Amino acid sequence: MEAGKLQERLQKRHQARAEEAERRREARESQAVLEEKGEYFCGSFNAERTAIEELLSGCGAVTSRLEEATARTLQLQKFLNDSTGFLTQYELRQAQAGLQKLQSGLSEAREEALPRKKFTFRARTRAAEKTPETADACTPADDKTPDACTPADDGVSKLHAPAESEQCSFSNMDGVRLTKTAEQIQKRDVLLSHLTNCKVRLLGSPSTLHLKHIAGCEILCGPVSSSVFIDHCKDSTLALPCQQLRTHNTTDTKVYLHVTSRAIIEDCRGVSFAPFSWSYPALEEDFVTSGLDRDRNNWSQVDDFNWLAAGTHSPNWSVIPEEERKTTWDP
Repeated sequence: MEAGKLQERLQKRHQARAEEAERRREARESQAVLEEKGEYFCGSFNAERTAIEELLSGCGAVTSRLEEATARTLQLQKFLNDSTGFLTQYELRQAQAGLQKLQSGLSEAREEALPRKKFTFRARTRAAEKTPETADACTPADDKTPDACTPADDGVSKLHAPAESEQCSFSNMDGVRLTKTAEQIQKRDVLLSHLTNCKVRLLGSPSTLHLKHIAGCEILCGPVSSSVFIDHCKDSTLALPCQQLRTHNTTDTKVYLHVTSRAIIEDCRGVSFAPFSWSYPALEEDFVTSGLDRDRNNWSQVDDFNWLAAGTHSPNWSVIPEEERKTTWDP
């Protein structure tokens, strides 16, 4: 009997060792597969990025080359979004930095190909300063300047920009309501900069959205087909859907988000997130135009590049409690 029990224990020990060896082998194989995928991604991504950069360097005024570079950059963005599941944090960060550089290059190439007149402003009247909430922005002017924007009754001069321009923007404003229609922003790059205490409504589907030096603002935007870049934003509320969100130097800001990859923050504190909840009549049509997946929302999956402690939540961002979330945006 004792010999039988000993044999049984030896068999169990041998089986356990064999199973452990098999688990280790499978783990090594899985790691090798991930490394192989990562190497393939990095090689393919960097080769395509270099090709797009070369394409941009020779764009000049050739619109067809600029359109090709834009389309290939969007495809590269999709390639990255589809690969986030197996990339390391370093690989992901490097790829996103490369994409941001391409986006900047595209904006510069568009400005070179389609030069825009600089916006000019007059000082606002005292009446406008006393009642900034009456200012409403961006309705087409006359037939001679079809893409000009005139904030109503705020004393600000007309903002003249050629209709061919691929970028539209609001800059250097305080205490006004600003609106752009789908016709004005569809598939364009939108830039909002140096805005204070403003309420902004962006209807339609921009290509990209850049927010820079924003303070005390409420900014609501339709589906952005690629990326949203935020830099130096404070004490604000944002609502936006996009493929990718990258946020820098931002404090005490609430973000109502629909994002199909993962949100990224860096050098931020006091940033809180909730699901995107703004709505307007053509929202669903704009989601179709943008190409965003309506059913895929990673609003609570946030990567903080300043907090790499595995298994511990970053203190720089939080989830907005359900009872504190805003659900009504416009009267």
